[in-house]
Amino acid sequence: NECVCSSSGEEEGSGEKGVLYRWQGYSCRVTPERLLLSRPVLHAALGTLHGLLLTDGHVYSFGEQPWKRVESHPDGPVIESALSGQRVISVSAGSYHCSAVTEDGLIHMWGENSHGQCGVSGMDQVSSPTPVSVVDGETHPPQLVRVLNVACGAQHTLALSRKHEVWAWGSGYQLGLVTSVFPVWKPQKVEHLVGRYVVQIACGGFHSLALVQILSPPEVSQQARDRCGQCKQSLYTMIDKDDHVIISDEHYCPLGVELTDSKEGRRSGQSSPAQTPHSKNSSPHFEVSPLTSKNICEDLGSSVGSQKNTTSQEAQPDPALTETGHPRLWRTKSTPYPDEQALKDYLKRISDQTFAEQAEATSLGGSHPPSRQSSLTCPFRSDQSDELTLRPSSPALSRTDSITASGRQRGASDSIIDRKHSTSDDSSQHSSVDGGICISDLVISNGCLFESCEEGGEPAGMDFCPADPLQGKKSTSLTDIILEDTEAHNRRGSLPGFSPGTVNLKFYMKNVYKIAIVGAVTTTSTSESRNLLPSLYTEVWSWGRGQEGQLGHGDYLPRLQPLCIKSLSKKEVVKITAGANHSLALTAQCQVYSWGSDKFGQLGRMNAPSTVPNLTMISEGIRVWDVAAGQTHTLLLADGDCYQPILYYSGERVLENTDSAHPLSGTCTQTPTLLPFCMNIGYVSKVFGGGLNCLALADQNAMGFIATIHELASAERKFYCTLSKVKSEILSPLLALSLGQSSMLLFQGMAGSFSKLCHLTGQHSVSLTNFLQLGKVIKTLVLIKNTDLFMDTYKEYCDPVGNFLVMGGFQSLLKPSQECFGKKLELIQTLLEPKEKNTSPYDLLVNLFYMPLQHMHGYNRLLLKLAHCFEVNTEEYEWIQNGCSKYEDLARLVSKQRRDAEATFSFWRNFKGKNSESLRKPSRRLVCESSNKALALQNAGRFSASWFILFSDVLVHAQFSSHYVYPLATLWVEPISDESVGQHGLKLTTPEDSFVVLATSPLEKGKWLRAINQAIEDVLAVGLNGRTHVSRSSQKGEPPTSRTSTYTFSKEGRLKDATYEGRWLSGKLHGKGTLKWPDGTVYCGTFKNGLEDGYASGEVYEGSFRDSMRHGHGMLRSGKLASPSSSSVFVGKWVQGKRTGYGVCDDFSRGEKYMGMWLDDQRHGDGVVITQFGLYYEGNFCNNKMMGNGTLLCDDDTVFEGEFSEDWTLCGKGVLFMPNGDSLDGVFDGHWGAGLRVAGTFTKPFEALRSERKIPVAGQHAVPAEEKWKAVFDECWSQLGCETPGEGVYEKAWESIAIALTARRRQQRDRPDELSRSQTKMLESLEVIPQHVGPVTADSYNNIRRYLMKACDTPLHPLGWLLETLVTVYRMTYVGVGSNRRLLQQAVEEIQSYLTRIFQIVRFLFPGLPEDGGFILDSSSSSDEVSSSSLLLPVLLPRLYPPLFTLYTLEKEREEEVYWNCVLRLNKQPDLALLAFLAVQEKFWPVSISVLGEKKQVLPSTKEACFATAVETLQQISTAFTPSDKLQVIQLTFEEVTQDVQALLGKEFLWCMDDLFPIFLYVVLRARIRNLGSEVSLIEDLTDGSLQLGQLGFMLTTLKACYNQIQLEKTT
Repeated sequence: NECVCSSSGEEEGSGEKGVLYRWQGYSCRVTPERLLLSRPVLHAALGTLHGLLLTDGHVYSFGEQPWKRVESHPDGPVIESALSGQRVISVSAGSYHCSAVTEDGLIHMWGENSHGQCGVSGMDQVSSPTPVSVVDGETHPPQLVRVLNVACGAQHTLALSRKHEVWAWGSGYQLGLVTSVFPVWKPQKVEHLVGRYVVQIACGGFHSLALVQILSPPEVSQQARDRCGQCKQSLYTMIDKDDHVIISDEHYCPLGVELTDSKEGRRSGQSSPAQTPHSKNSSPHFEVSPLTSKNICEDLGSSVGSQKNTTSQEAQPDPALTETGHPRLWRTKSTPYPDEQALKDYLKRISDQTFAEQAEATSLGGSHPPSRQSSLTCPFRSDQSDELTLRPSSPALSRTDSITASGRQRGASDSIIDRKHSTSDDSSQHSSVDGGICISDLVISNGCLFESCEEGGEPAGMDFCPADPLQGKKSTSLTDIILEDTEAHNRRGSLPGFSPGTVNLKFYMKNVYKIAIVGAVTTTSTSESRNLLPSLYTEVWSWGRGQEGQLGHGDYLPRLQPLCIKSLSKKEVVKITAGANHSLALTAQCQVYSWGSDKFGQLGRMNAPSTVPNLTMISEGIRVWDVAAGQTHTLLLADGDCYQPILYYSGERVLENTDSAHPLSGTCTQTPTLLPFCMNIGYVSKVFGGGLNCLALADQNAMGFIATIHELASAERKFYCTLSKVKSEILSPLLALSLGQSSMLLFQGMAGSFSKLCHLTGQHSVSLTNFLQLGKVIKTLVLIKNTDLFMDTYKEYCDPVGNFLVMGGFQSLLKPSQECFGKKLELIQTLLEPKEKNTSPYDLLVNLFYMPLQHMHGYNRLLLKLAHCFEVNTEEYEWIQNGCSKYEDLARLVSKQRRDAEATFSFWRNFKGKNSESLRKPSRRLVCESSNKALALQNAGRFSASWFILFSDVLVHAQFSSHYVYPLATLWVEPISDESVGQHGLKLTTPEDSFVVLATSPLEKGKWLRAINQAIEDVLAVGLNGRTHVSRSSQKGEPPTSRTSTYTFSKEGRLKDATYEGRWLSGKLHGKGTLKWPDGTVYCGTFKNGLEDGYASGEVYEGSFRDSMRHGHGMLRSGKLASPSSSSVFVGKWVQGKRTGYGVCDDFSRGEKYMGMWLDDQRHGDGVVITQFGLYYEGNFCNNKMMGNGTLLCDDDTVFEGEFSEDWTLCGKGVLFMPNGDSLDGVFDGHWGAGLRVAGTFTKPFEALRSERKIPVAGQHAVPAEEKWKAVFDECWSQLGCETPGEGVYEKAWESIAIALTARRRQQRDRPDELSRSQTKMLESLEVIPQHVGPVTADSYNNIRRYLMKACDTPLHPLGWLLETLVTVYRMTYVGVGSNRRLLQQAVEEIQSYLTRIFQIVRFLFPGLPEDGGFILDSSSSSDEVSSSSLLLPVLLPRLYPPLFTLYTLEKEREEEVYWNCVLRLNKQPDLALLAFLAVQEKFWPVSISVLGEKKQVLPSTKEACFATAVETLQQISTAFTPSDKLQVIQLTFEEVTQDVQALLGKEFLWCMDDLFPIFLYVVLRARIRNLGSEVSLIEDLTDGSLQLGQLGFMLTTLKACYNQIQLEKTT
């Protein structure tokens, strides 16, 4: 015989495995018959008169099989040849039909088919195995469903899919389908279980069972309705007793389907629009047309599409740009365009002509142009558009395989779109089908979270039963939903009550989205543990015929739909099975519940109601772990006193009758009876029942592997039963008592950990049973495969038990326990093994709670025994041995922790010092103490008494009335042996103290030194916040002198009450760290020898320090704890803690911004002030006030130049210039805006003189750009190792860069979450120093450019830091109040100054680069110009673009308003009319245009078609950042126009200005660029002079001329 156990290395091969025994009924004489097969049997199934056997790869059948159509039936098993080679993994048998499931999830059926139970249409009998396909027709295209398991009844068949859904076919209400037409030939999904995670199915004769797993223990609180929605009976019953009222919620709807109220819109199916005229959730202003797939798709499409368009337009790089992000600009002589002189002549001509026309129009009193039309209004009001937007869920969510939500969401949307799928009258019991999304209520059940989203009206009407917090009750709708495969998204969504009337769409989508997120969170965490161990959170659902009570609902009514059996919801059911008319459920606690027909005693109990589940009667100490049911009997497989399993039989006794082939049925057993032969047939692992027959699958290997596995499983089941008893009989009563707050909290913590351990043991015992029955492959043994899970749970329990002991919890628990369980605690004595005599009640209590930890020794012993079943050199032996040693280590650790806890408790009990309560903490353990005067303080007085106590986390120095506590994480100890101290001294260093202690002997000194160092090591190993912190300790076993820790200072001084978190070195703050004071001040940065040093960032000050003072560049936020709305922000240069040098101060409370020089914390020197009212002051400041000559510019262009005193007071001589050119010259006195006193001369100049008058402009008293932010550049130079800018060794600078980046990467290894993978890769590439020897070539120039792009993107690189800081200060200057058009020139100059100074640093790093404006010779002997702007603007400008462009738009605001009005009016004309209006010659008018490859004629009505490509190209000017990119766009536009014209007039065509300008003007008008004037000015200001010459210069001038011309066009 082949061995069924796939463990290769087993020594004992003598015994047979997989042997099957058959017998009928029960009597003293019954002897089992062995079925002889050449291979071990893996699985079996029994019908009424036939059976099936599965061996490795073959299926055998035996018994009466009328469908075979053979003359004589053989006595023994016959192979089913049709299934050869199919790799069958399971078989099942109905009354008269059979099924087999193959490895790839396909079903084969044969046997009786008159009721469609084989799923093969057109045949009453199927003679040989025939494939039956389960197809999900609701997916597109339809998909084949893979099957895990099949169960067969009398006239029906159920299949469990790999997605844990149930499919049914055959006849009868036991199918659970929404149909009354039988037979059902094709497998159909049982919709009522959709979304629930079904783990087992079973079929009785005419009823069905399903075991459903709940994701987490349902701790539900949900308001339920008062009455059942279907039968209208009350959901709650109240029985009034004499002194109390019993309230019961045990309502069962007789129909098995509870339908919710139709008016709430929750009925699945046919609720018509007339029934739901006004949904309670609909907003009053919101109406939606009936939902169709068209509507939904359009809405979704438009919202998604519009998002896509915006992003693509903004984010797509211009295809014309090179890979480095800026265009290559070139000049060429052979060009079709006119030269610059022709352009100048043309522009002069048109400007003269325009002015002449304007003068003529004015003299004739020309009419004003029509007013500008208002822009298009939004089709929806703003409040409506929100409601109508269908927000798509995040793509990450919608594709995750195991996310319930996405399937649910998809299901919901499917059901909206496709109405034909809605079911007729089958409302879900919980108003939830396919995830239970209900428009009227959203319920997210994550075990405990339920949320009703109704906006008014009645509470959500879902019928949840109240649940016990420790155990699961009813499968609470939504969260029992989990999908595992990708096909899960295509699940049908029969959404209850979604009538095509009015519906609040926003509400619906919001809820779907919310569910999606919760689903994502729940699913991932639960699926892992589910795959690891079987879940104990289960429910049993039943449906079908109920006339014998076999459904377990307390009545004899049939159920057409699956209904949960409430009384089994807390029972941890792990297996279900069914006989012809009775049902069985096996629990993890080895108990069997039975219900249904008890005519022959098959329920195994006496005088108990048979319509609800009740326990079978089995002797105390017998633990059942497998069950089987036949037609009128029950078979139980159990553990007895020894490890060999025993068999019990309950039900019909079968009498032998020699005359007939069929035995006669006779009397019956009343309770389960032991089968005497069970000890002779070996180690039984599984039992089967069917008809009158019983089967037992046994292994004959009496010793070794099989015996050890059975012993392990049996021990675990026994252990779980004990733990369950402790939990229910000891823990639960004690938790209800009052123990005092601190003890109660510790006890609750211990009870919680006990529950976790108990639950894991239960799961493991079930897992071991499965291991015995499913192949016994040693590699799948969870105890070894997942040692960490067990070890973590045991450690997690060990700590709270120890803490409870240390705090005297067991003492306080003793009295309440004696009150509960008697003075001698007899109940506890019965639960403890081995029984010890004369144990005190206190020790009994302690031993009871330490008892679970003793189980580690059992694991260790049995794994050792298991390892000896294998050869020493096998992989299995080594694998088991590894696991064994882990449990051994853990057992030793647990024993040590118990001894430590007991020693600590004993210490506190005898502690005579004061303040014990402040020192006594649950997790604190005693290491050693010096009560024997082994340790004394050096230089202590005669009468002083020092007592040192070393705990696991602190060292305590106790004296008469006080004690000092030193945390070990910040304690350093070193031995000292100088003459003054002697040989036995230890120096102890802490952050605020340092002292020497003397030991009495070298032995004591060594003991204390080792103990303190070991305790420090242990504390540091746990690390900050409980995270394991690995520190590199020295070889001597000493803790590191440099470490990371947290400490709060208590002594008087600068650091009093401050908390420091960071690096330490021998008692001093040293390295990176954060220091926080109670007032909210924070210093975050580098420390040296206990003082702040280096660059830091914090809530209040962010910048450089030197000698604990602000020095260098920094930002200070002032105001209440420096909140975002703090009253002021200063950024600039600091010297010795004071503001000195250039800086910007934004005073939010006064609405002013100062940009200028400072001295000793005061404004001193040239400066500019902008106010929130648009006033611009500039002048010389002294002692914080503007004094002497200055300038004031107003928003309406009024300018004052003269003397100021105090703040903004005009005092002395000055000139006031009006916007129209008039001026007032004299002596002024007073505040601007509050009335001025003037003595002086008013001048109104002639027209000719107006232009000659010099009106002051902004910037005369501003700080020059090159003087700004010197501290920032100095800081960058110092990071490169240079004391002064430009002076230093560039090799040293590269070294500094590499060191800084490498250090940062090392830090990142400790905190991997801080940097993304791409950032880490960039850091790695930047660490490589670029090789640059000799002059720079074109290739190396490109390498430099690429290096700079990367460096500037990395703030850890000095150049990246510099760029980030400059961007910060620039935005700080020119955003907010600083967004004033007067500052435009200064803003442009500041950028140019940045470029010059950064280029100086770049040339220092790359000495081969030529100077700004120099040339690089490349291989083709042509030259490329090098300039700071071409190299650095592409990196710098995109970051500074928003504030800069805003200043341009403010400067050009008035003229752009005129330009834009004209653009809007002229664009109303069709193409040909506009071309004619602009005087474009007809030969240039396009005759036809190409639309999607098809030629179309240009008609007089055609609009937006001519020169469309050029128009689209020019529109990209707004999406380009740098001037060179914008010039590239202009050049491409010209080329597009030229190509269009050359297509009409031939390739030889050359432009003249008279032809080119009107056409380009047309393109500019059609492009509708909103801020064209700002774009042109920005290009002019920031482009190299060299680029403004030649062809590009000509094109820019043409564009500018078009902008000016548009403002002058007459539009009427």
